[in-house]
Amino acid sequence: MVRYFRWMAITALFIYLSGASPEFALAKISLNHKQLLPINISHRGASGHAPEHTLQAYELGNVMNGDYIEIDLQMTKDGELIALHDETIDRTTEEKGLVKNLTLREIKKLDAGSWFNVAFPEKMSTEYSGLKIPTLREVLDRFGPDSKFFIETKSPEVYPGMEEKLINILNEYNLIGVHQTFDNVIVQSFSVESLRKVHEIDDSIPLVQLLSYYAPAVITDTEVSKIKEYAVGVGLHYTAVSPGYIKKINDSGLMVFPYTVNEKEDMNMLLDWGVTGMFTNYPDRLNEVIHSRTLENLK
Repeated sequence: MVRYFRWMAITALFIYLSGASPEFALAKISLNHKQLLPINISHRGASGHAPEHTLQAYELGNVMNGDYIEIDLQMTKDGELIALHDETIDRTTEEKGLVKNLTLREIKKLDAGSWFNVAFPEKMSTEYSGLKIPTLREVLDRFGPDSKFFIETKSPEVYPGMEEKLINILNEYNLIGVHQTFDNVIVQSFSVESLRKVHEIDDSIPLVQLLSYYAPAVITDTEVSKIKEYAVGVGLHYTAVSPGYIKKINDSGLMVFPYTVNEKEDMNMLLDWGVTGMFTNYPDRLNEVIHSRTLENLK
């Protein structure tokens, strides 16, 4: 039953992206959010349990029933796309410097796991020491067609050509294109220009516009209309959302993905409000919440 409702939601979005009426898609997706299986996105992998953006964190995200692996992209001096949140290597390695000034060979010498053992001694593991920053290709080689990916173009203004490189790699791995399931890959960014560039290159790729708010989120009809020109959803910090905001986004036909939601109380609140899914460092917790709610709805 649960898989049926999820299938209905996915089918509806496919129809929407294929050009059918937004009203039809909206009716299928948001008719009753409590019946849909929300999307569980492993934020930087299961980064509450293992060093973020390592293959181990991504693997744990899958084991813990995350639907998507979230990957932040940076680009090295020699043009390689790597999985890393920051523009610098300072926070998650033993060295300092800008990614754009380092070659892949230099990046691969770094220890991207030991910091986690220091920061979270209660979760430390000898396996984390010496972990490497993976390239996008290495991630796709490991998880390939058996996983789904939520990929963010980070600081694209710093990395000219990032979008073209990303799409070329996704095509190389047969993860996008009219012959593929539309939701294999979702691309997100805070940069409108970056998303529009991706949309111009391949308008079949679902896009999510990330939004930053310093106060409770408010969005105008004009802003919604502009986002709908290229994107299928929005993402924003969960503390900024309200039931009214989520309803407005849902009523527009867009999806909404709050980040980064780590406590079960907040997960339940957001699901009650009708979010499409959410980013979490603890996909196991979100899976437990979804499972519990699903059983309750089937009673």
